[in-house]
Amino acid sequence: MKPFDPDARHPGPKVHFVEAQAQQEPPKAGGFIRLLSNLMRTRIDKSTHRIRLVAVGFVALYCLIGGKLVYLGMKPEAQTLRRAASEAASAARPDILDRNGEVLAADLKTMSIFAEPRRILDKDEAVELLTAVLPGLNANDLREKLGSRKGFVWIKRGVSPAEQQEVFRLGLPGIKSVPENKRIYPNGPIAAHVLGATNVDNQGIAGIEKYIDNQGLGDLKGAGFALAAADLKPVQLSLDLKVTHALRDELVKGIDKFKAEAGAAAIMDVNTGEIIALASYPDFDPNVPTDALDPNRINRMSVGVFEMGSTFKALTLAMALDNGKVNLRSSIDARSALRYGRFKIGDYHAQNRMLSVPEVFTYSSNIGTARIALMVGVEAHKAFLRKMGQLERMRTELPEGAEPIVPRHWSELSTMTIAYGHGLAVAPLQAMMAVAALTNGGYLVTPTFLKRSEDDAKKDAPRVIKPETSDAMRYLMRLNAEVGSAKTIDVKGYFAGGKTGTAEKVINGKYSKDKVFATFTAIYPSDKPKYLYLTVMDEPQPLPETHGYRTAAWNAGAVTGKLIERTGPLLGAPPRLEMPQQPFPLIARLGFGQNNGSQLR
Repeated sequence: MKPFDPDARHPGPKVHFVEAQAQQEPPKAGGFIRLLSNLMRTRIDKSTHRIRLVAVGFVALYCLIGGKLVYLGMKPEAQTLRRAASEAASAARPDILDRNGEVLAADLKTMSIFAEPRRILDKDEAVELLTAVLPGLNANDLREKLGSRKGFVWIKRGVSPAEQQEVFRLGLPGIKSVPENKRIYPNGPIAAHVLGATNVDNQGIAGIEKYIDNQGLGDLKGAGFALAAADLKPVQLSLDLKVTHALRDELVKGIDKFKAEAGAAAIMDVNTGEIIALASYPDFDPNVPTDALDPNRINRMSVGVFEMGSTFKALTLAMALDNGKVNLRSSIDARSALRYGRFKIGDYHAQNRMLSVPEVFTYSSNIGTARIALMVGVEAHKAFLRKMGQLERMRTELPEGAEPIVPRHWSELSTMTIAYGHGLAVAPLQAMMAVAALTNGGYLVTPTFLKRSEDDAKKDAPRVIKPETSDAMRYLMRLNAEVGSAKTIDVKGYFAGGKTGTAEKVINGKYSKDKVFATFTAIYPSDKPKYLYLTVMDEPQPLPETHGYRTAAWNAGAVTGKLIERTGPLLGAPPRLEMPQQPFPLIARLGFGQNNGSQLR
């Protein structure tokens, strides 16, 4: 008996059932396998088509791989920590030269030791061997570095050739060396506050060094340009190395002699604004820049602000002469102290009589100067000081600078005290700029530490006082050196002029009688000034030879006289055998200054 065959009885429904099922259900996994098997099964009639299809697939795969390789080959290499550190350390800087081409700062090729901690097999052995050949390494710090998971760590920067060879002989895996540029300052602390310093990566962090980076060098390094010293033009400063050395030497001697806490001095070309020499002591060696962190080692010429004392009387008299409130023949009442409410203004060397304008200057009369300022008025006084650059921060190439301390409420009393140098604190270099304008014909030239010509200096320099006012101020400063408080700078043959300034320091909110800030400004030659000197001494002490005085004439003035005598020949201005017969022609018609300027009335 045949088995039951439903398909035999109902062939039609079977076909339709299967087709309907195929439409309703997706193929099973097995179906895909059979399909793939059928596709790969070689059949003569379909082999050409399949071979072409496989070939196209392989070509596409190889193109993808080849394109990726080309991309990876042309893509900039990922910068590792080691490479970044190496490039930063090897970055070159331009040489810094003085005005005569003498080197003040330069790069020195040296080597530094680094480690790749992951490649070091025995950390303890490496620490023991490295500390034995590299003096100064801290074993605990080194062990911590080598035990880290970093790919790169510095071991010691700027090693000597002998130290490098010793490390090489150790043969330690993962310990290597890399060349770098190290900044050196061959003159030690000479001009340190101007030059500034660099960090261990040879980046400028202060002074002219930071200025150089701000002018674009830092941007070039950041963009990945590998610069060599030969690619960079040297930076030439206005400083004279020999003059700066002499200035610092005399300043240090003066500070030691008068037992001052600190001091500073500078020489400026009044016509170009160039700073020829500058020193602030205590200073530091830029080869050891960490010393500069001591707050007592600041640059007192541009960072510190001080009440400048009677040197400001020159500004007050120039203001009054320029606007016609007084002239050299005017008389000022100094017969008694000047009272304002509960305040009383007196003179250090009171004359108790009417004083001429020249006498107000040579006797350094607070009373006379305050009265002259009141003649001009509060608003005009403020406007004049603003015009002279004394009420805003002065900008030079040095990034370091300080804002002046200006009274919040500027009253008549403020004008009276500021007139003789109390109540307004400025940077000494800022005051120097104003005094230079009083003596160079009236041009306010911003100081610079870069070499420049007089024409370039005066392109943007505003004229702040009249030529005849400038002539009168030169006359008054010369007169003060002959018969006034500035006799200590009357060095034979230099026809110098000057003004003293002694300001009582503010201690705990009150003016101290025992602590003063002494200032002295001097010009030479007075008939046609070229150089302006400024010397400041912080808390000089009285000596037997100063007759117990601590005022500027006895200390800062004495140092300035020594400076003129020593630096004059270095500046190409040796003493003159004959003094000028008519040094101040613009005021000669008033009967002043025909001889050596010794007329007082």
